[in-house]
Amino acid sequence: MKKFTVPTYNEVSANNQAIFDDFKKKLGMVPNLYATMAYSENGLANYVALQSGKSSLRGKEREAINLIVSQVNGCIYCQSAHTVLGKMNGFTDEQIIDIRKGSAPFDTRLDALVKLAKSITENKGRADAALVDDFFAAGYNEGNLVDAIIIIGDKVIMNYLHNLTEIPVDFPLAPAL
Repeated sequence: MKKFTVPTYNEVSANNQAIFDDFKKKLGMVPNLYATMAYSENGLANYVALQSGKSSLRGKEREAINLIVSQVNGCIYCQSAHTVLGKMNGFTDEQIIDIRKGSAPFDTRLDALVKLAKSITENKGRADAALVDDFFAAGYNEGNLVDAIIIIGDKVIMNYLHNLTEIPVDFPLAPAL
């Protein structure tokens, strides 16, 4: 299989260089997986637009989805990145492990979200009906479901990109489960 490398600043288009500059200002770096998207003239900008879109789900909920979807899809890059981001959003190490294992016993509402996101991912868009009912019973609505599916799709894109390219992880590695 072709060995992928991370493109450098000078190897990408001017539009992608501008996005790299934004990442450097905000994060102090361009994460390798985002840089890999810059092989495409439009891929990085399209992905950043998707990821930065408004959502009815708060940061902690988004990170919970990112963690469980990355775990189901076996993406060590995203598991690692979202372990860091999960901590920045207030999760403890133990809570992150719980989420990656498929539940959030520390929060009933979040637990319903994590279990549903896991089922949706494992079943390629089809979920256990009882988990859908539990999601709504936990206080979520139809708009939240749509937003959760968008976040799942967002994360599947990055999971697949890393699983195919095996770009080096530039975050502290998430612990194995």
